[in-house]
Amino acid sequence: MGPKAFEQAAGFLRIRDGAQPLDASAVHPESYPIVDQMARDVNCSVNDLMRDAGRRQKIQLQKYVTTDVGLPTLNDILAELAKPGRDPRQQFEVFAFQVGVEKMEDLKPGMKLPGIVTNVAAFGAFVDIGVHQDGLVHVSQLSDRFVKDPAEVVKVQQKVMVTVTEVDLPRKRIALSMKAAPVIGAAATGKISPGPSRPQTRVQQVKPQVTDWFTEALNRSKKS
Repeated sequence: MGPKAFEQAAGFLRIRDGAQPLDASAVHPESYPIVDQMARDVNCSVNDLMRDAGRRQKIQLQKYVTTDVGLPTLNDILAELAKPGRDPRQQFEVFAFQVGVEKMEDLKPGMKLPGIVTNVAAFGAFVDIGVHQDGLVHVSQLSDRFVKDPAEVVKVQQKVMVTVTEVDLPRKRIALSMKAAPVIGAAATGKISPGPSRPQTRVQQVKPQVTDWFTEALNRSKKS
């Protein structure tokens, strides 16, 4: 390891119960002289400065500003002295799919499942619920309020809770909802149910092709 690599890595090393108390902190070795000077200015040791909040409050950071060390760096040093050795990383959030739900055949309308958003489009969001086939939350099912742009409600990699409203095994399609009390079944997907039969006439009428919202959404996705 060369000098520059060591200089960059030194700030990440932690030595517990060493001769230099700052070795257990995130204070970079280049800044040790600054902390030493702070301790001398308030008539205490570095250990005392780290333990005593009252002494740290007496420090006037403006005195230690130089062309190489700015006020933001000094604020970081003082914060580290207050909580030496703390992990600066955010707390890791554990995520797991529903146990026992591994394939589409395991899905039942009404199930509430954890999922992760994999794609966001104008018509809604696709969510991975752990069955090797993403489900679709239509824009009308993203919230109890009106949603114009799905990107305002969800984003890729966001963890969400969804309700299964419909499962179409032959076509491998899963309809999901993020509403508090979604409608379960065909009514939730916006399918048009046939009306009452009419008397048969001699004139043959061409019936319009009915396409459910799920098919329309997928077709739009393929075109884009």
